[in-house]
Amino acid sequence: MEKFFKLKENGTSVSTEIMAGVTSFMTMAYILAVNPNILSAAGMDRGAVFTATALSSFVGSCLMALLANYPFVLAPGMGLNAYFAYTVVLGMGYSWQIALAAVFVEGLIFIALSLTNVREAIFNAIPMNLKHAVSVGIGLFISFIGMQNAKIVVNNDATLIGLFSFKDSAANGTFRFEGITVLLALFGTLLAAVFLIKNIKGGILWSILITWGLGIVCQFTGLYTPNAEAGFYSLLPDFSTGFSIPSMSSTFMKMDFSSVFSIDFIVIMCAFLFVDMFDTLGTLIGVASKADMLDKDGRLPHIRGALLSDALATTFGAVCGTSTVTTFVESASGVAEGGRTGLTSLTSAILFGLSLFLSPIFLAIPSFATAPALIIVGFLMMTSITKIDFNDYTEAIPCFIAIIAMPFMYSISEGIAMGTISYVIINLLAGKAKEKKISLLMYVLAVLFVLKYVVL
Repeated sequence: MEKFFKLKENGTSVSTEIMAGVTSFMTMAYILAVNPNILSAAGMDRGAVFTATALSSFVGSCLMALLANYPFVLAPGMGLNAYFAYTVVLGMGYSWQIALAAVFVEGLIFIALSLTNVREAIFNAIPMNLKHAVSVGIGLFISFIGMQNAKIVVNNDATLIGLFSFKDSAANGTFRFEGITVLLALFGTLLAAVFLIKNIKGGILWSILITWGLGIVCQFTGLYTPNAEAGFYSLLPDFSTGFSIPSMSSTFMKMDFSSVFSIDFIVIMCAFLFVDMFDTLGTLIGVASKADMLDKDGRLPHIRGALLSDALATTFGAVCGTSTVTTFVESASGVAEGGRTGLTSLTSAILFGLSLFLSPIFLAIPSFATAPALIIVGFLMMTSITKIDFNDYTEAIPCFIAIIAMPFMYSISEGIAMGTISYVIINLLAGKAKEKKISLLMYVLAVLFVLKYVVL
């Protein structure tokens, strides 16, 4: 392991890497339950999608470990799966087989772009301050996701979002399944914070397990009552269906290429391509920046292997029967635990493989237990804000725009788009473009982002 993963060179150990891999997996395990639910809305078999999700996550994360030796974990991406099911299939009326074909073609294009260094060039073209801003924006974004998952933050007609009301929960009878889980999530967040301050090894993972364990105690004592209709299920693993692996036959190799040359198909494929490309680049920038993996020029060594892993995993996922596979922002939780090499992603990959046989255990992990991990990791990524040069407004303002765009627009790629467009325009209008030596590729990206908002 030392020879292959270069553990000492990266200042880590086997135990640290394994702990980091388990932590990343625990914060990502929700995808095993969520992805089948979302894609089943498009008419796909839930069991088949579960198997495809676990298998593509296993293969993608293994590729990341072997081709790049980075602690980034891959799985079918949130947002991309919703676009697949609700926009392409239910909204535009295409079959899920055609949507899978679009994902497959996108993966092939990604492979070509990765091998020809186009994606690497885009990564390197983004200014260093903006890279730090991406890390900060992702921190806010995943903290927001954590608070949403735990219902700490809820929809509010008057202000769009608001704080969960314990008073209303007690009055309308939802405290025993909703209110108590919010309390557990808040306690878990404080627990994770204390573990971080005390520098307890594996503190983020322990906060997940302890919060889940307290939830089980609450269920046994009647403080927590499952309510499936409201989306609150038993916290105990359900072994009633045994350990069999659901068949993937209904989705395997079911791509439909009959509309591949139509304008609509090209638009759909480009939408998948755009969001996946910049979500992945954003995640790599943000997490690698936080882990101090970038060199003095802001470049990520061996990035080609990381991008190729992502592209191959997307293609493999489409063949199995799932939406776009991408590098997960939750990988930051493993990095926060000290993960620095491919042994972290390999550990997560093995757990995704085991989940095929032990799905009842992994599917029982509630969102309120993983939310504290996302919130605390968000805080850790926020610390990159100190590396941004706020004395130079032509740098600071685009960084600020990129940071706030990610949580407010609920998208990493939108944050990168807004940051890039504003960076180019502000520096041009302020007469600083020549001084900053903005690369030609940044101008091209800015134009493409503007066109994206006009066309897609």
